[in-house]
Amino acid sequence: MEPRQQGLLDKEPLKEMDEEMVSEVDLNNTVTEEEREEMENELIKLEEEITTLKQVLASKEKRHLELKQKLGITPLSELRQNFSKSWYDMQTSTTYKKTSETLTTAGHRTSAAFSNLGNAITRKFGDMRNSPSFKSFEEKVESTVSNIKSKVGGTGGAGSFEEVLSSAAQASAQDTPSNNVTENSER
Repeated sequence: MEPRQQGLLDKEPLKEMDEEMVSEVDLNNTVTEEEREEMENELIKLEEEITTLKQVLASKEKRHLELKQKLGITPLSELRQNFSKSWYDMQTSTTYKKTSETLTTAGHRTSAAFSNLGNAITRKFGDMRNSPSFKSFEEKVESTVSNIKSKVGGTGGAGSFEEVLSSAAQASAQDTPSNNVTENSER
């Protein structure tokens, strides 16, 4: 016969010769009777050892719990202790230290940047206030306030801008009925 290559996903059906080779292999007869008996004995011994170890473990766990109760160790205190230890371990790790240093540096730089920004804005407002156009605007506002005060009958230059506005509003409210009368009489 000619040799053929057979892959895992070969779609050709098995030939009669292949089927005979498969039937000749008997998996149950690969172990002798003596070996089988030895393995069964070993299995029984292992099961006994496992049972003994489970009993010893249960006894040790019981003693462990008794000692904890006598010492007053509760699950909550254990949790706190574990958390504290984990927190300490994390803080002493090099990754945490590097991250902390990086964040501290970034915080200082950010703070400095905002401080510089605030100083720049303050400086710009100072420059703007000293500019000729702002001084002209300020003079116009002051003259308008003086005019309003004089029309309202104020003391001239005394009082804040808010006081002037509130007195102007009060004077306007008091003058409204008489203004209506004079407007009607003029018609």
